[in-house]
Amino acid sequence: MKLSATREAFLEPLQAVIGVVERRQTMPILANILISAKDDGVSVTATDLEVEMVAKADVTVGQSGEVTIPGRKLLDICRALKDKAKVELAVTGEKATVRSGRSRFTLATLPAGEFPIVEDINAQEQIVLTQAAMHRLLEKTHFSMAHQDVRYYLNGLLLEIGKGHLRAVATDGHRLALCDVDAEGTATVGHQVIVPRKGVLELQRLLGNDGDLNLAIGSNHIRAEVGDIRFTTKLIDGRFPDYQRVIPKLGENNITADREELRQALYRAAILSNEKYRGIRMELSGGGLRIQAHNPEQEEAEEEVEVGYEGDSMEIGFNVNYLLDALGALDGGTASFQVNDPSSSCLMWDDETPGCRYVVMPMRL
Repeated sequence: MKLSATREAFLEPLQAVIGVVERRQTMPILANILISAKDDGVSVTATDLEVEMVAKADVTVGQSGEVTIPGRKLLDICRALKDKAKVELAVTGEKATVRSGRSRFTLATLPAGEFPIVEDINAQEQIVLTQAAMHRLLEKTHFSMAHQDVRYYLNGLLLEIGKGHLRAVATDGHRLALCDVDAEGTATVGHQVIVPRKGVLELQRLLGNDGDLNLAIGSNHIRAEVGDIRFTTKLIDGRFPDYQRVIPKLGENNITADREELRQALYRAAILSNEKYRGIRMELSGGGLRIQAHNPEQEEAEEEVEVGYEGDSMEIGFNVNYLLDALGALDGGTASFQVNDPSSSCLMWDDETPGCRYVVMPMRL
């Protein structure tokens, strides 16, 4: 196999797929990327057996073929070369040689036939929406996914097909984020799939603000094509909890506050909160909110914020990081809250972030 192009033509597809390559591998070949040169073009593939990324490369084919090469090493070599430098890649036997000017690098290869690839996902359903809408969906919810939770189905994002819309739900058991965006397609209304955490983050990184996105859903995979990049991820095989049960019904104890003023007050109070539990106490009374934080070193912080509230006085504890994440996801100037009593969850939303709701569970202090 022989390929030639500018440094940038090699670099672009490598940068697109390299996020999938884990630094620690269970199989040596997963540290490699598959370079396939055929009559219809050149593709670069990376996988970790859960997420697969395929990018097209705009390079000249001198001789077709397939090979797997250490991904991060090839990327580092291309990054280190001069801008616009001409690069040649040739494979002979079990070695690949990269040449550019007076530089020459020889890399070990592994057989392309051993590289695991997902050919066909047997797509049964299709969803079409804009890239911007999908990016918004992930951006507004991804931070609530669990991380390395024993409840493996929480280590991902639920996608639920609705009539004319697509819903994303993420929860780690202590908080929940929900967002709806417009979408059309041939998918079954009510169908749910769980996309793993790494797949969500890689897809989010790929998406831009222009163009449409076609999501193909198979029995075990979901696939998307973004420009010259094809993204495929396994789905988590599990049952997502009934999220509707934990979303409080709208009642009378509504609170409104200047979103940025409240966010900054919480951020300042968080400085002296317990580093492990991140708990803060919120005291609500007519027209005012007092925020208190303290830590094992007997240090304390206190903030007061004007809010719109006409209910009974109430004292309730929350993880301040969860409140800050939800406030950061809202777009409007005024944030709305609902807290029914000191033992119930807090529901957050605003009128300028349509389709998005956030739930934060209370904590004992």
